[in-house]
Amino acid sequence: MPAATVTTTTLLARKQRGEPIACLTCYDAAFAQLLERAGVEVLLVGDSLGMVVQGHSTTVPVTLDQMVYHSRCVTRVAEQSLVIADLPFMSYATPERALEAAARLMGEGGAAMVKLEGGGALAETVARLTALGAPVCAHLGLLPQSIHQLGGYRVQGRDAEMAARIEADALALQAAGASLLVLECVPSALATALAQRLRIPVIGIGAGQGCDGQVLVLHDILGLTPGKAPRFSKNFLAELSAGAQADDQASDRAGISIEAAVRAYVAAVKAGAFPASEQILA
Repeated sequence: MPAATVTTTTLLARKQRGEPIACLTCYDAAFAQLLERAGVEVLLVGDSLGMVVQGHSTTVPVTLDQMVYHSRCVTRVAEQSLVIADLPFMSYATPERALEAAARLMGEGGAAMVKLEGGGALAETVARLTALGAPVCAHLGLLPQSIHQLGGYRVQGRDAEMAARIEADALALQAAGASLLVLECVPSALATALAQRLRIPVIGIGAGQGCDGQVLVLHDILGLTPGKAPRFSKNFLAELSAGAQADDQASDRAGISIEAAVRAYVAAVKAGAFPASEQILA
């Protein structure tokens, strides 16, 4: 369990001290308790639930009502981890809609922070939210809610023009008041450079080792991913099982559990062992 209640100030201090931040997605009370016991500092109630829980092919169908419901399930039992909730597709199309959606996710859902996908065009929305006391986590790189526009789940920022745009967007969102930035599926060199330049913590998912923290979809680290798992993910439960079978010791087999897999993930993030070379995107 995190040593003390995790806040935005806690995460900033982690970055300043060079202590990696461990995050995972979470959608219900049982896993919220387990993840917190295992030392996960940030629980992301992601709209990825649309794919891993509801069975959709994208995150687009997820509604605000559903996000409020799952956020409340998590925050009802989470005592120390910081809980971030995704603003679902089109719920922040205007600053006014974003304010209403954030009010529900934080007021009814109990989230401590909201996350939105998009670049500098959302600076006004971020500024409005933060001015009224709603902390914001920005999200750049691969934007799952924009998958129909992007045409697929591809690495973003490989060419100089796109990398410069992502950097400009990150600086604009930080200036607008964002407290955190998630970078998804960008080259590790770009993510490292941004983490070094920005004063706010940068959390990577498929963004290499140079970020201030890592986040993965919970189902991916447990081998429960519908379809093919992303290249940047790792099945920590399978790794524990393989290690126990290799040792062929009853005591090792008895230590295989979901909680043990989560603890292994947290330890790997903290030690800088995850992501390893096979999970890093060029």
